Amino acid sequence: MALAAVNPDLARARTQATFDPLLLTYFIYDGPEKTKRKRFLQNLAVKDCKEQRFCRYAELSREEQYEESLRKSAFAVLRIRQLGLEDSTEIRFFREVLFSSEPHPFGVHEVMFIPTIEKQSTNEQRAKWLPLAERFGIIGTYAQTELGHGTFLRGLETTATYDPRAKEFIINSPTVTSAKFWPGGLGKTSNFVVLMAKLTSNGRDCGMQPFLVQIRDLETHQPLPGVSVGDIGQKFGFAAMDNGFLKFNNIRIPRENMLMKHSQVLEDGTFVSPKNDRLLYGSMTLIRSQIVGSCGRSLAKAVTIATRYSVVRRQSEIIARTDEVQVIDFQTQQYRLFTLIASAYALIVAGQVSTQAYLSVTKETESGDFDNLPVLHALSSAIKAFSSWEMMFGVEQCQLACGDHGVLLASGLPKIYTNEVPACTYEGENVVLCLQTARFLIKSYNAAEKGKQLPSLARFLQAPKGEKNKLTKKLELDQLIAAYEHRAARQIQEANARLQSHLRRGVGAAEAWNRSSQSLVEAVVAFSQAFIVQAFIEKVTSAKLDPSLSAVLVQLCQLYALQGIASNSGQFLKGGYMSDHQLEMVENKLYELLAALRPNAVALVDAFDFPDKVLDSDLGRYDGNVYEALMDYAKRSRLNKTQVHEGFLKYQKPFVDFLKSQGAQSKL
Repeated sequence: MALAAVNPDLARARTQATFDPLLLTYFIYDGPEKTKRKRFLQNLAVKDCKEQRFCRYAELSREEQYEESLRKSAFAVLRIRQLGLEDSTEIRFFREVLFSSEPHPFGVHEVMFIPTIEKQSTNEQRAKWLPLAERFGIIGTYAQTELGHGTFLRGLETTATYDPRAKEFIINSPTVTSAKFWPGGLGKTSNFVVLMAKLTSNGRDCGMQPFLVQIRDLETHQPLPGVSVGDIGQKFGFAAMDNGFLKFNNIRIPRENMLMKHSQVLEDGTFVSPKNDRLLYGSMTLIRSQIVGSCGRSLAKAVTIATRYSVVRRQSEIIARTDEVQVIDFQTQQYRLFTLIASAYALIVAGQVSTQAYLSVTKETESGDFDNLPVLHALSSAIKAFSSWEMMFGVEQCQLACGDHGVLLASGLPKIYTNEVPACTYEGENVVLCLQTARFLIKSYNAAEKGKQLPSLARFLQAPKGEKNKLTKKLELDQLIAAYEHRAARQIQEANARLQSHLRRGVGAAEAWNRSSQSLVEAVVAFSQAFIVQAFIEKVTSAKLDPSLSAVLVQLCQLYALQGIASNSGQFLKGGYMSDHQLEMVENKLYELLAALRPNAVALVDAFDFPDKVLDSDLGRYDGNVYEALMDYAKRSRLNKTQVHEGFLKYQKPFVDFLKSQGAQSKL
């Protein structure tokens, strides 16, 4: 792109960088070759979008968005096969251009339905069902959440009762609240589901189990007898996704349709339990691990838009009677945006670590080692919750940082917010997930008190007590990690003390847990942030980087950690672990880092390497030609197709004429 085509303020900002942003892009995408490959694929996708004339969702109705998304989905599958893409990361980069932050109806089929069949099926079942699913001979979704029940699996009401005479399961939705509700792709797209239902066999409650159930005819797409299914209606975002409802009226499926890798029902109805109950929920653990990095990229998109716009936008004065200044020169705007840039990088790194942890533990379980399953479940639940909360807050701040223009769909920010914030509730509501992790942490804390060995994830609980933090003006990274681990350990200690206090007073275990639950959630938040701070710092310090890039990334690590300390200062000051003097230093250094990062702000967001098609934002354009793009968007409004809208003649003019006649009569 010629420099002359770029907004001069944005062009100038790029020349001020103290490092080469391409080196940071390499850091994010694992080197020059993978970055080159990413760009090649995304450029192909941009070209495809132009040739296929895919529509901009901001200018479509909901029904049009769903239809356009189906068109894109079908095109994407065929194009990916034509290109011979098999690596999941490469496929994600290609699709990112086509769909930006929009969901698509085949999404759950690919990221939940197929992986669940892979992980939960026997060899015979995989041989039968996987080829069909992979070639879209069947299209499925994952149906767990019900109208009246969500994360609490034992509360689910859908039943699967085994009939040993017919060797079939009878699937039933006994109540209104037992209807499956929310699965993506269920409303209009899917013809099969992986169904989580409460199994009863030989009169025994065997708990929740996965079943493969056909819901629509493969030719006509009509619902099968006994199946009631449809779209749940308008939502906050996700307009292109047909989230659905599903009810069963005693339909029958073959015994072989229960996914039986980990638990089985024999022909006579004998139930064989899984070696570990958590094996049944591997698909959810995978998705939670992936959500962390996805939240980082969503926040990165939003902060790229807001940062570029803040360089282009001039507003008010800093010194009286001078020219309007770039919004990014206000310290308040820097605090908003630079801390979010740091957070985006931290979450992206944490997502990489989380996914690697999942892959590592998966290999262990496949070899029969289940020791780290509880650890993986605790980690993925906690940082899924923390990262989605961080993203939610951050995207909202980016929208506010763009003023009124941030509310326009053309800004791209409302789409990111409405389509990404549901991550706080899907695949497990965040508070519930935190409380699941809290059980692991309380168990680990009590084990540490007894001198038992802990998994590496919880070894910070064995650190010596009574020590003080040694942080100085040098902002030592090891001391920042130590501060977060101390805070997490103390929060866990206090939550446990509150829990034990209730128990000593004779409160029942369940009620004692409930009365301590807010403290437990806060402890998990502290644990999550400690993990992310450590992961971010260790990734930066262990990488072989150009000194100029290393210096900037260390500043981002410091900014991320300092902002967290300043925002939760009371928890770091408890017990005198940090002093008032240290806290004052933290605040001063935080403001110094804002000023130090100002020349690098645009380079830091450019390094995320999002094509304009991915951002889909008139405010975040690479060339900075914001106002021209906004005016073009305004002129394309459907209300501007005619100079006089028909509503004027139908309602406005008769209304005005009536008032005129009333006024004339009153004068008479």
